[in-house]
Amino acid sequence: MNYQKEMSECSMPLQRRIFLYGALFISAVMVLAGISFYYTISEAIEEQVGQRALDIAGTTADREDVKNAFKVADPTASLQPIAEEIRQQTGAEYVVIGNTEGIRYTHPVEERIGKKMVGDDNERALVSGLSYVSEATGSLGPALRGKAPIVDEDGTIVGIISVGFLKTNITSTFLQYADSIVGIVLIAIVFGALGSMVLARNIKKTLFGLEPVEIANLYTQRNALIESVREGIIMVDHNGKITMANSSAYEVLSFPKEKNLIGEPIEKIVPNTQLLQVLQTGESQLDRPATIRGKKTIINRIPIRQGQTIIGAVSSFRLQSDIEGLRNEVSQVRQYADALRAQTHEHQNLLYTLSGLIQLNSLEEAMELIHDESEEQQSLVRFVTERLQDPFLGGIVIGLFNRARELKVRLILDEESWLKQLPPHFEKGLFVSILGNLVTNAFEAVEHLPEDRRIVRLLLTDNGSEILIEVEDSGKGLDSGILSALFKKRISTKNGDDRGYGLVKVYENVQDLQGEIAMESGDLGGALFIISIRTGGISID
Repeated sequence: MNYQKEMSECSMPLQRRIFLYGALFISAVMVLAGISFYYTISEAIEEQVGQRALDIAGTTADREDVKNAFKVADPTASLQPIAEEIRQQTGAEYVVIGNTEGIRYTHPVEERIGKKMVGDDNERALVSGLSYVSEATGSLGPALRGKAPIVDEDGTIVGIISVGFLKTNITSTFLQYADSIVGIVLIAIVFGALGSMVLARNIKKTLFGLEPVEIANLYTQRNALIESVREGIIMVDHNGKITMANSSAYEVLSFPKEKNLIGEPIEKIVPNTQLLQVLQTGESQLDRPATIRGKKTIINRIPIRQGQTIIGAVSSFRLQSDIEGLRNEVSQVRQYADALRAQTHEHQNLLYTLSGLIQLNSLEEAMELIHDESEEQQSLVRFVTERLQDPFLGGIVIGLFNRARELKVRLILDEESWLKQLPPHFEKGLFVSILGNLVTNAFEAVEHLPEDRRIVRLLLTDNGSEILIEVEDSGKGLDSGILSALFKKRISTKNGDDRGYGLVKVYENVQDLQGEIAMESGDLGGALFIISIRTGGISID
């Protein structure tokens, strides 16, 4: 029932409603502005007319011929012509001169000469000697009057002058301005209506032609869809402030449902976030493993675009607890398989050699070979375990040594290598991938060289604040012209279509571990890759 009521109330299209409301609002504003302007002009005209009347009265009162007229037996004979001349020159309705009793000496209507002045507003001029403007109803009707006392040479008040302009004449002046004001208001209303029409069309276009009810339905459906997804979803605007977070996001981030994340900066909720990087570069980041507030996740980060403009970004993430163990096992099994394959190959060669020596009855040589092989293997294991005390890491390196022996490559573990244990928050799968890809690339870089020149150096060390990895080979190195794109595109110096993934993967894994990677020319003549990974912890959204 409520939905049907909303539909009936919103039956008028949005564009028409915006136009009508806009036009009515502008019309109301312009009418009020016109009325206000009219009254402002009216007050200004009244003030101007009153001041004009006062100026005329004061100037007339200062004339010598007016003052002298009060000394003769018949002041009217002298004053009436003067008053009429002033009235005609100034456009005043009347110029009345009277004595201290308020008896008129002049008046436009001669029959009223000798009678008392009307209005009862002469006291301030005759008693106090003030000049002023008053509004009163005289013998000719309501008027604005300027009054001034007439003072003789001795300073005695001998009479009064009243100059009046009828209110009806002032009102007619007001109406002349009113016509102009009405015209301006009507023109403004027309332009306002046109502006409302353009605004309504633009708003409709901005909303993709959707009506408010349709927008409300889409919003409800979007919320239901987002909440039904088991992945955590966070959206931010172009300023990096959170605009949406679903229930799964609260759960993964370990925030109570009562905490409001909307409007909070993403870097405040998730320190060292990479969503800001997505906002800046516009590059998507897909299926990136990361740790959020101690929980391992797989993350996708995608920019939100409006045309060519990035207006925000969305991050979706899910727990990788179900697949992390499997991935680690696969990584370890792959390393162990390579190591076993290399050992099997070497042991087969050793067994063939021993078999031949025994058949030749060269028992001493056979015993010496067995002794040397055993001592070399024990020496390798002892050296690696002393320098790299983490069993996981030590096993990987021993496997790489066996692989190097199979390829006839001299793999050197730098004497400065020292790493007691990988930090517990490190994702070992990423670390294995970085080390394996770099060393494998180094093996391939020297495989075309004579055996005595196939050298790869490996350094692994922990200086307390960061773990350093150096992998150097004696190959021909890489062209400096491809360095800028080396870690972002599939670039390979080897033949084959399925090439160029290794360094891209290394770069992505280093970024996920929040480390840094650099390449330069090494002392062996080939490429030297240097990787630095902070051990203080990782927090990525």
